[in-house]
Amino acid sequence: MKLRPILAAAVLAAVAATQALAADPTPRVAVTQHVGHFNGQTVNYTATVAEHFLHDTSGAATASVITIAYVRDGVADPAKRPVLFAFNGGPGASSSPTHTQALGPMIRGDAGLNNRSAEAFHENASSPLDAVDLVFIDPVGTGFSRPLPGHDGRPYYSVTGDALEVKGVIADWLKEHHREASPRYMLGESYGTNRAAAIVKNGKDLPFDGVMLVALAANVGGREMPYVAALPTMAAGAWYHQKIDRKGRTVEQLFNEALEFARTDYVTALIKGGSLPAAEKHRIAVRMSSLIGLPVALIEKDDLRISKNEYMFNLLKDKSLRTGLLDVTVTGPLLPNADGGIDDPALGVQPKGPPGAAPLTPDKIGPVPSPAVGAYLTNDLKFPSSDTYIGVNFTVNSQWNYERRTNDFEDLAAAMRADPKMRLFWAGGYYDLTTPAYGAHYTLDQVGVPTAQLTANYFPGPHGVYTGEANLRRFNAAVRDFVLAGRR
Repeated sequence: MKLRPILAAAVLAAVAATQALAADPTPRVAVTQHVGHFNGQTVNYTATVAEHFLHDTSGAATASVITIAYVRDGVADPAKRPVLFAFNGGPGASSSPTHTQALGPMIRGDAGLNNRSAEAFHENASSPLDAVDLVFIDPVGTGFSRPLPGHDGRPYYSVTGDALEVKGVIADWLKEHHREASPRYMLGESYGTNRAAAIVKNGKDLPFDGVMLVALAANVGGREMPYVAALPTMAAGAWYHQKIDRKGRTVEQLFNEALEFARTDYVTALIKGGSLPAAEKHRIAVRMSSLIGLPVALIEKDDLRISKNEYMFNLLKDKSLRTGLLDVTVTGPLLPNADGGIDDPALGVQPKGPPGAAPLTPDKIGPVPSPAVGAYLTNDLKFPSSDTYIGVNFTVNSQWNYERRTNDFEDLAAAMRADPKMRLFWAGGYYDLTTPAYGAHYTLDQVGVPTAQLTANYFPGPHGVYTGEANLRRFNAAVRDFVLAGRR
């Protein structure tokens, strides 16, 4: 009996897909046993570094994604134990900051963004592993995750492609480990906040009990709001560098004072634009100067609209220094032709060149290795790889397709309104000018996140809000409390 052509084609396609799947390389997996001490508890846990294959529509393997999972041993009912999936942003960044600087059971000593070679790992006493299992995800092009030979990674270098990639890895991990019934949480930092929102939008079949956004990468639009959103952070930087009279105020008090001014007198003045009377413009400029430390004349010249670069290149101009962008407390030499972003001294990726040389572009910087993290995974956690662990891949960043699309945070807010049990955690740093803290809060207000389902946290820290021992303890405690609150 002959198969009809359509049926025959379907059978052949199914056979081809099966053969393609069967032809997958053997996934690399490393499993090690450990004992740690977290939040006053002794915890036996299993670390699993595992390779997951991604496939195209024909079923052929196209790329591998590495996950690093820490699961507590001896749990009576794993279905009741929460699991947290965490990643960073970039786009093109590995999970190493949230993994080895914040949440993981072992973290690096002196491990700022600009020190990727710090080798000393030590136990993280505040890791929330006693309360929640942790799974860190390195998207394609980062960490040890790679397109397979003969395949291009660019299908995954887009908002939707990336979201579907990470969503699929999460779903596969839950199924493979029989944890589909476990309470599940997702944490994204920087661009990872956009990824988390896009996963929620594209993953109605994969609901989450809670989503955590760290250094929310909000696109604060309009002619006025970008300046309004950044002003409190500029004030925090001026406070730190003592370019204003502190008058006994803490950075939190000064930030809140600047925020109140930004949301009232400042935004009103900006809205008036050219119709603002000269006397009122001068009054606003004087008030701004007392908050952000720049000269009144400069503020007036810029019509009260101080860009991030104007701020970074002028606050410490008298000392021939500039501030950082990811962290305004960090300084570097004030050089001509500075870009302001890729040459950020807090980022620490711009190679040294002749003074005044134009900054390199992301595609020319390319992959930036994190050898200490690679050594930890291969030596301590026994993952079999001779590849270079990529901390941040600027080639991926330069190839990214941001797509013309609606605001994914609106979809996240809609999902929360549809599910009153879904909760949102947000954290921002006073010293982060890349993703200013008020810009994040403003965005969540505007998209309609229900306030009763929102937990907001401000930290006296930079883009990585957990930087510094006190911030680390407080951040991990906040994550732990947020997860535990879902069990009450």
